[in-house]
Amino acid sequence: MKSRLIFLDIDGTLTPPGSNIPPQSAVTAIRNARKNGHKVCLCSGRNIPMLRPLLDHYAFDGFVGGSGAIVGIGDKLLYDCPMDRKDTELAMKLLRENHVYSSIEAKEGAWCDPGMGEFLAKQNGGNSELLRWRKALEHDLGIRPFSEYPGCPAYKIVFMCETEEQLAPARKALEHKYTFLIQDGNNGARCVNGEINNRIYNKGTGIRLIADALGYALTDTIGFGDSMNDLEMAETVGYSVCMGNGSPALQAMSSYVCPSVEEDGLAIAFEKLGLV
Repeated sequence: MKSRLIFLDIDGTLTPPGSNIPPQSAVTAIRNARKNGHKVCLCSGRNIPMLRPLLDHYAFDGFVGGSGAIVGIGDKLLYDCPMDRKDTELAMKLLRENHVYSSIEAKEGAWCDPGMGEFLAKQNGGNSELLRWRKALEHDLGIRPFSEYPGCPAYKIVFMCETEEQLAPARKALEHKYTFLIQDGNNGARCVNGEINNRIYNKGTGIRLIADALGYALTDTIGFGDSMNDLEMAETVGYSVCMGNGSPALQAMSSYVCPSVEEDGLAIAFEKLGLV
């Protein structure tokens, strides 16, 4: 079979949300796909410290991190684009003035507003990104209070609030330059959650960089995701797969919907697509 370049979202796709341990079926499928000559990369909204446990313990050929803000193959960076410092400061100011909980994600780590954990604890259900943050805060997975933020360049801002109206001032000031992605599939949670990213990059632009560097046509790429921050990935790859636990909107526009991450969906899809 012709070699394919495969991109995997993490939370809700490769692993249960907030976990760094993929199902053994997924680990075996990835290993066998690489033995068959395919290349496998991570394609996530996670920052570098949150990617590191997977990059260090499992074999991947490259990564797209920060929803496209940082891209690499092995130890070589292909792209590195932090937010403008003044834009970061303005966004955080406007979000806080409107009682929006937010966090900054950077190369060095992640820092969140006080009260975010308490806000999340009141939510029942939620999409994979909301579940990831809840688990990360509950289990002390390296997300520190904003009082400890050292001022390093931000690559992404994550937000959580009760209504979209609370985001209006920040959107008015910054939406010409940044996307305000709002996740769907909240499953009853009374929460609006999403992320702010620079318009000049996304998961799709990261995929193009890696495909070009490794000599793959986009028609020979496959992307696996579960939430609306995987939209540009699904639009860019030659064949898109959405997990059964994923966003209804993403499922509707994907080439194939496989079983959920907890039901060995990634391994089942790899077999269906002839990768293993």
